[in-house]
Amino acid sequence: MTGVCGCCGALRPRYKRLVDNIFPEDPEDGLVKSNMEKLTFYALSAPEKLDRIGAYLSERLSRDVARHRYGYVCIAMEALDQLLMACHCQSINLFVESFLKMVRKLLESDKPSLQILGTNSFVKFANIEEDTPSYHRSYDFFVSRFSEMCHSSYEDPDIRTNIRMAGIRGLQGVVRKTVNDELQANIWDPQHMDKIVPSLLFNLQSEEGTERYASSRSPSPLQASEKEKESPVELTERCFRELLGRAAFGNIKSAVTPVLMHLDNHSLWEGKTFAVRCFKIIMYSIQSQHSHLVIQQLLGHLDANSKNSATVRAGIVEVLLEAAAIAASGSVGPTVLEVFNTLVKQLRLSVDYELTGSYDGSTNIGTKIIKAHEERQLQEAVIRTIGSFANTLPTYQRSEVMLFIMGKIPVPGVSLTLPSSDSGPEVTRMIQIMLLKSLVQVTAGFQTTNMLTALPSSFLEPLLSFSLTEDPEIRLLVLEILLSLIDRHVNRPKFSRISIVSDISVLKLKLDKCSRQDNLFMKKHGQQLYRHIYLNCKEETSAQEHYETLFALLGLLSVELANEEVVVDLIRLALALQDLALCTDEPLPTYNRCAVHALAAAYLNLICQLTTVPAFCQHIHEVIEVRRKEKPYLLPEDVFAQKPKLPSSLDKIDADVLFLQSKITEVLGGSGYNTERLGTPYVPQYTDEDRLSKRKSIGETISIQMDVESRNSPEKKERTPAEEITFETLKNAIVDSVGMEEQERERRRQVVEKFQKAPFEEIAAHCGARATMLQSKLNQIFEITIRPPPSPSGTISSGYGQTQSRSVPIYEMKFPDLCVY
Repeated sequence: MTGVCGCCGALRPRYKRLVDNIFPEDPEDGLVKSNMEKLTFYALSAPEKLDRIGAYLSERLSRDVARHRYGYVCIAMEALDQLLMACHCQSINLFVESFLKMVRKLLESDKPSLQILGTNSFVKFANIEEDTPSYHRSYDFFVSRFSEMCHSSYEDPDIRTNIRMAGIRGLQGVVRKTVNDELQANIWDPQHMDKIVPSLLFNLQSEEGTERYASSRSPSPLQASEKEKESPVELTERCFRELLGRAAFGNIKSAVTPVLMHLDNHSLWEGKTFAVRCFKIIMYSIQSQHSHLVIQQLLGHLDANSKNSATVRAGIVEVLLEAAAIAASGSVGPTVLEVFNTLVKQLRLSVDYELTGSYDGSTNIGTKIIKAHEERQLQEAVIRTIGSFANTLPTYQRSEVMLFIMGKIPVPGVSLTLPSSDSGPEVTRMIQIMLLKSLVQVTAGFQTTNMLTALPSSFLEPLLSFSLTEDPEIRLLVLEILLSLIDRHVNRPKFSRISIVSDISVLKLKLDKCSRQDNLFMKKHGQQLYRHIYLNCKEETSAQEHYETLFALLGLLSVELANEEVVVDLIRLALALQDLALCTDEPLPTYNRCAVHALAAAYLNLICQLTTVPAFCQHIHEVIEVRRKEKPYLLPEDVFAQKPKLPSSLDKIDADVLFLQSKITEVLGGSGYNTERLGTPYVPQYTDEDRLSKRKSIGETISIQMDVESRNSPEKKERTPAEEITFETLKNAIVDSVGMEEQERERRRQVVEKFQKAPFEEIAAHCGARATMLQSKLNQIFEITIRPPPSPSGTISSGYGQTQSRSVPIYEMKFPDLCVY
């Protein structure tokens, strides 16, 4: 009886008859629409039959696929799609299982047309929002299959492109279906992202789109309309953006890690172009508050590749540079110093690799040849990246970064923590140069209203100590940093060349009244700045760029930080520079002497016009005119020409071509300036930082020791009792403080000069005399201590009722056990 029922169509279940009726006799006629409407109405009226309808359609589709009746396969999938779009009931889950089973059957086929048909049906299903959740549905197969389709290598290029695009759309559908459903398998798990992201990057790398950059944030992929003719690269980029746009805070790492692995595995860092493009897409697609997470991952990846080739590290640094430029201000994150610590560490490692030629003796890559020019390119990229990061920071954080980098610069004579145990002076020098170049980038465009907070002593003093080194490149970098920090009104370009400007109004200098904070800064650090300017002019290795930078520094001090007292000190400094060029005791070449004369002339010409004292200006201009006629090589136009015409020597210079301190004191005194201070020659004060910043002679070292010892000598007179302090005493102390300070400086200068120029025999005799004096003092002490103390053996009675101590040799004395060691 069962067999009879199976053969009679009228006795078959109604849902099967309705399903059979939608299939025409000729598959080319397509789906029978009227019968499809009946089937849809039946499914809506009896939703409990929906799962059976789906199972029967799945059965027919499997049979048609096996029999290669692909026309009926297409009709079955069309019917499934229509039922899926029409039915939204609780029974939909069971129907979906049958639907996904059929899609899986199509994707497993080796026919490209069936794979594309199954993908299109899955994409339609992915766009449906289900009313009820599914606890048991799995998309693992679809992730794997769509990823495989993205890597299709079909022979026909058109079919290969269609298969790859179908795979991309399928992955997009999986992401849409699962990313917001907490009950589904987590699509952000590494097992899924390690398939999805590389598949997208593989298609993004297509030659059709390598020249097209993601230079601006595109419209939301959810809102973008599907293009009829969209290239695989465009579709991939849109899908990649949608994936990243859906990433929450905790999923950024899951999305970025496969990108880093893909770039590593396919050696795509070295070309830079594709890597930069990928991370531009990432930075523009993720939420802006998550940008620092991407940057931290890049920094960690840079650390992990610290022993890789320079081109790979340079590619990562280049990507960091672009990412920092895209990131909004302050989005580097809470660990700002960690960013700069990583970059500074890479800079130091690169310098060490370049000069030592090895990666710390690592066995696995020790055979690699380190190319110096590639390391140099990496160092330049790191320096640019440090500057790019610093430009995104607020002022207070940039000050912290400046202090941090300054603390990383190795100081001669101080224990260093260098990457290699065999690091020598050249490694130290290169690290100093690279970190100072980084500081130049960090301080570029730095703006502050309070110089005391922007330039604390902990930063300024070590910075100035480097300006006294013998290396001219280091001194020039220090001067550039000072210019960037002091220039707050963009006056630096107006002092780019040393020249005699007859009317400084053409420079259009931006002048501002000196604030109280500026006055305090100059009162605290002014003498340090003057001293370092003076000592820089004494260097024999200074070239034209050094003098131009020194002129710019003097000019900026006059414009940005000058009050009446500072102006007086700067004029004294300029006159001291003139005396330095005249001094025959200094071993300066003729070019340097002429350059210092020209520097002093150019600066006095500038400062006299800033003070607007007519008599002062007249004297300066008269001397300049005499120099133009008689000794043009003392002016900047001749000294700093391409082919300067210099005399063989400067033994004799007439007074009429010199700026006279007495004349300047007289004319400025009439305008209310401090004549006593103006009349006192400027003498720089030597400090202990010279010993750290520059190799000094034996004579200078001894002089410093002698100076310290002379203060502590036992021959020094005892301190006089404290005198009574009255108002008159305080008044006299204030008046005499300047003179006493200058006398002290002069005394120090004489001591240093004595030990610099005295012959060796005289210094040796002096040291011998001190040794003799020291021996005599020791003898006196020994005599006092050797006088017989009260003897432990008792006393001896003498006549007249007195007791006399009996002298016992020390070796015969009996000491308590606790006194013997």
